[in-house]
Amino acid sequence: MPATTLPPWAIELKNPPPYKPKSSIPDPPGYPSSQPSNSKKDKKTAPKRDPPSPEEMDTLKLKKAWEVALAPIKSLPMTAIMMYMSGNSLQIFSIMMIVMAFKNPIMGILGTNQAFERFETETNKGKVLQVKLVYVVMQIVALALGVWKVNGMGLLPTTRSDWLAWEAQREPVEFAVPGL
Repeated sequence: MPATTLPPWAIELKNPPPYKPKSSIPDPPGYPSSQPSNSKKDKKTAPKRDPPSPEEMDTLKLKKAWEVALAPIKSLPMTAIMMYMSGNSLQIFSIMMIVMAFKNPIMGILGTNQAFERFETETNKGKVLQVKLVYVVMQIVALALGVWKVNGMGLLPTTRSDWLAWEAQREPVEFAVPGL
């Protein structure tokens, strides 16, 4: 029986060649290097970082609160495009879009305090209140997009005949009949 020898690539898979660095670029700070280093030397050269002051923390929290407040308006272009693409007929996709367009802003308005409670401190209450108001306005704008879609679908009662029983509906000028 002839002895089978392994191809060179199979031998290299079992015994990979040693790692050779291709450049002399050092590793970034905080990442271990491929070569062992003296840990005492690293501890001495690492700069000590002071904890942020309360004013700096308030500033950082306020910046994060603004990011949360402006998040609803950032999703509006995509929602508007999806609503436009879903059409004005009553289909499951357009109904799901309408439900989403109403549910998300309403839940956002109801959860305003929970969304901002982690950013609020005693020293920045007034500024966070302004951020909350902007957040509610952004949610109302998102809700208005849902109202626009419902109006485009013809589901809002906007004519007199929708409200008054004795008012006759308008007669259509043309009728479309599908061909056989």
